[in-house]
Amino acid sequence: MARPTSFGRDPGLQTRIAGTLFLLGLVYVVLIGAIFFATGSAVFVVAIAGGLALFQLFGSESLALHAMGAREVSPQEAPELHALIERLCVQADLPKPRIAVADTQMPNAFALGRSKKHATVCATTGLMNTLSPAELEGVMAHELSHIANRDVMVMTLAGFFASVASMIVQAGFWFGGESDDEDGALGWLAIMAIAAIVYCISFLLLRALSRYREFAADRGAALLTGRPSALSSALMKITDGIAHTPKGDLRAQGAVSAFYICPASATSAISSLFSTHPPMEKRIERLSHYEAQLQGTSR
Repeated sequence: MARPTSFGRDPGLQTRIAGTLFLLGLVYVVLIGAIFFATGSAVFVVAIAGGLALFQLFGSESLALHAMGAREVSPQEAPELHALIERLCVQADLPKPRIAVADTQMPNAFALGRSKKHATVCATTGLMNTLSPAELEGVMAHELSHIANRDVMVMTLAGFFASVASMIVQAGFWFGGESDDEDGALGWLAIMAIAAIVYCISFLLLRALSRYREFAADRGAALLTGRPSALSSALMKITDGIAHTPKGDLRAQGAVSAFYICPASATSAISSLFSTHPPMEKRIERLSHYEAQLQGTSR
């Protein structure tokens, strides 16, 4: 098939995004309703939740970059990386994002941001030292695909629901038992139980969406670059590089683990349901299928 010059739409991803946001919004409304029913006033909680939502949407990007030790780089500091991403953005009809580099030997990359116009793509020095130009192009196309699909913003916003539920459960453990009023204590127990359920649902929905969005971004990179095999090669090199990265360095990357192109830890078959990324073998298999399609050899 002919190679397009932009990303193809992924109806499956858009359906999952809409479904995830609807279900998360629904359980969040139930949680707020439970708080109102138990306390008689949810104004304070809603105000705090609203403030946290705004911070999650507008401040989490800078916070994650800081946690990674990443900094924005100018075209003068990283001319080849800027030129590569600028060329891909022209092909994909995307605004050029901010470009950051994290000084770590772990090869990886991620994208963050609340919209196509307000996004950041970050590569580690380990990634740029490990990959060939074609492989690096595949990885950067993958990250730009996340921005084009708007799943970065959705993951950032959806993560807020789980964060609020987790905070309520923790607050209940610390303060819920201090009430001498039996009805008040029971109210806190009910809120904590519902918050725990909301957290579990949010956790599973986010993991399912996160795994599918990686498949969608792989497909977007394959369509944009026309070289799925280069991305396959990059994924294998990144996985091997992560396996040889000191454990302490990997633990330091937890802030943006779900946003990486490859997880910063090994995933066992038992924990695959809770993984933020699909199995590497399945990603390679799909990229091989795209390669065959582009070369006109698939049946």
